[in-house]
Parts: sequence; C-alpha cells; structure tokens
Amino acid sequence: MAEQFDVVIVGGGPGGYASALYAAAAGLSVALVERDRVGGTCLHRGCIPAKELLETASVRRTIAGAAAFGLDAGEPTIDFGITMKRKQKVIDGLWKGLQGLLKRRKVTTFAGTGTLGADGRVTVHVTDGPDQELRGDSVILAAGSLPRTIPGFDLDGRFVLTSDEVLGMTELPASAAVVGGGAIGCEFASMLADLGVQVSLLESLPKLLPGCDGDVAAVVRKSFEKRGIDVRTGVQVEGHDPGESTTTVRLGDGASLEVERVVVSVGRRPLSDSLGLDGTGVEVDDRGFVKVDQTCRTTRDGVWAVGDLVATPQLAHVGFAEGIVAVKDILGERPLPVQYDRVPWCIYCHPEVAFAGHSEESAKEAGHEVVVSTHHYRGNGRALIVGEPEGLVKIVAARRPDGGAGQILGVHMVGPWVTEQLGQGYLAVNWEATVDDVAELVQPHPTLSENFGEAVMALTGRGLHG
Repeated sequence: MAEQFDVVIVGGGPGGYASALYAAAAGLSVALVERDRVGGTCLHRGCIPAKELLETASVRRTIAGAAAFGLDAGEPTIDFGITMKRKQKVIDGLWKGLQGLLKRRKVTTFAGTGTLGADGRVTVHVTDGPDQELRGDSVILAAGSLPRTIPGFDLDGRFVLTSDEVLGMTELPASAAVVGGGAIGCEFASMLADLGVQVSLLESLPKLLPGCDGDVAAVVRKSFEKRGIDVRTGVQVEGHDPGESTTTVRLGDGASLEVERVVVSVGRRPLSDSLGLDGTGVEVDDRGFVKVDQTCRTTRDGVWAVGDLVATPQLAHVGFAEGIVAVKDILGERPLPVQYDRVPWCIYCHPEVAFAGHSEESAKEAGHEVVVSTHHYRGNGRALIVGEPEGLVKIVAARRPDGGAGQILGVHMVGPWVTEQLGQGYLAVNWEATVDDVAELVQPHPTLSENFGEAVMALTGRGLHG
C-alpha cells in the first residue's frame, strides 16, 4: 500500500529541498525523494565547490600580489590535496546542516530514484532493497540536470572533463582548454589560470558571456588576456586527438591546440528522462524540458515541475523561487510568477560579474529608448584601497519624453565583489524604481557600492564625481 503525503517531491536539489522546506513550514506533510545526497548539483558538484575553489584561486592571487602592499610573501605554492579537503569540509558541513533542517521540519526523505506513474503515484527505486510506493495529493518534480557534452569530445575522465570531473580533480594539469565561454566556462578558466594552469578559453559566439552586456563582457576579456588566458571567440571545435599525456584539440579554422585537459562547459541538460514520464500526461519539449505554466504547473493535474527540469534560468535561486511558487499554488494562494527577465545573475570569475534586468542591447531590441550611465571602479576609493580598480557599474534607464532618465531597466556590474553589491540594483529593477527615486538614497563612504549610487546620480544630470 502506498504511503500517503500532502506533497511528494522528486529530487533533493535547490528546487526540491526548497519546495520541501517551504511546504513543511506551511504545515503540509512532505516526502522528499533523492537518489544521491540532498543538496543536489549545486551543493555537491556545482555552485558551492566551484566557488570554494574560486576562493582558493583568489587567495593565491592576493598572496602573489602582496608585494604591492609592502608584504613580500614570495611566489605562493599550492597543496591541492589540502585545497580539496577544505572544499569537501565546506560541502559536508552544509549537507549535514541541510539534513538537520529537513529533519526538524519533519520532512520524510527517501533514498532512491523516483519515477512518476500513470496513476500519479511515485515509485522509489532503491538500489539494494524493494521499491517503495508513495502517493501525494500533489507532486513536485525537481530532478535537476546533467552537464551537456558535444560531438567529438566523448567524456573519458582523463583528457575530457565536465564540471563534475573538474571539481573532483586530485591534481592540477599544466594546461587546459575550456570549451564554452559562458558563465561556467569563464569561472573555470579564471579559477584554473589563477591556480597556475595555462588556459585557453574557446567560445563559438563572437563574445564571451553571451547574454551579458557588451561593455561588461569586454572588461572580462581584457582582464583574462592580461592574466595570460588565451581567449578565442568565434571559433569552432571539431574534436581532439589523444596522445600519451596530452591531447590535440582540432579547431574549425584549421588550427590546433595541445593541452593536458579539455573542460567541456557548454551548459546542462534536464534529467527528465529519469522520471518515467511516458504515459503520465506530463509533456516535455524537444530538448527534454518539462512544460509548465507561470505557476510551475505541468500538463497533468496535480503535478508541478521546478528548477533545472524546466526551461528557465538554471540558477539555484531561481529553483528556490519556483519551489515557493509551486507550493503557494498548491496551497491556493495565487502566487506571483517569477519574473525571469529580472532575476539576479552572479558570475564568480575574476573580475566578478553581476546583473539584473535589461542590458543596453536587449533593452533596445525590446523597443526601449534608453539612457545609459557608466561609472568605473578606477575612481572609487575603496577599489583603489583593496587594489582592484578594474571594472564598472552600468545603469540602463528608460528615456523620458523630455530626454531625461526614468525607470531603471537594468543594472550591470563587473569588478571587485560585485556579486555582493547587486542587491540594491536588483531591488531597483524589480520595484520599477526611477532614477530620481534611487538618487535620493545615501550611499556609505568609502565603499564599493558607492559606484552604483554615483552611476544613478549621474543620470539625474547632477552627478558628483562622474
């Protein structure tokens, strides 16, 4: 006989465990099915380990540049074994904390692969035991995603790696080609270069960070090249020819590149094929994404889908937000849909990138007449103090009929710690604030966040330092 719950959730990553915690906080009985460990890709093979290694790279970069502050520490060396132990300690601490939180909320967890039956039941397939049957008044699918691969680069764990293998390396290669210049590819290229690896970054499109504002992407490229990263855009990769200890990457222009490792970083695909959806009434598109409406409802009554399983930005915090929307809909609370064109994005390469809302390019494509203000960190006192003056803040605002700047449409940042500075810009975009609204706010001095205030104030026609 199937065990009964108010909500059964398949997948324990950010979308799944956020759904579970929120539903339990609302007083619902919740079952959470996870094949591996709760926390999903983000905690175990994505966000957290990647940012931990990027922080290690930052520490090494800081030590290498300490002489500029009068502290000559010499050339730093790295014990990568200690680095990886520290990474795992951070992961394990967060994982244990999450397990404890789920237990305190009285969420019942099931270890195994969950599939959805035609009758709405969820079957938990256990590796070393009998299957378990669960029934929920509502079901939330949150199975997550896997790294995509590309033709000519079969994953072998030796020469060709995805993000999973990179984050589990036991030693650093001398050289690497990173295929894909999006957010993940730029993070890996930056991290490996700062750890002493000779890196080539290969992107098929004309610029790095497709979707980012062009001025922001240009700052990242200039910084990468200054640090010795071989950046190649508009280039196709056709395959590779393994040798004894290196492999030769074949490029579409007839050129080649010999490296020890190839890191394939071209996005992620949804894991909908693991859910047994045939015959359930849950539809998927031709890319494998589960079809949902604005409240994350699938095409089958009583079933919702969230996170990387649906065709929305593959960000942990988007999964959190979608889980909340789904649970609110289950509760009959008429939730506001996630505004995907305004969600905050953070990219942790060096220099960091953070943005929300329209870029200058996308605003114009959407038919807006815009006014733009750009303020550089080289004029910011705190940026000069910490020794990181490269980068800028760019505000994209709608042009008023009188020619002045009105509603803030987008905020784009590249530079020191901008992932921690985006908050006020994100709020401005989502609250549809005007330039005049935000210019009234007092910015603390000396801070990096002053740059945002200065860029907005300049749009009023009465800027102080720009």
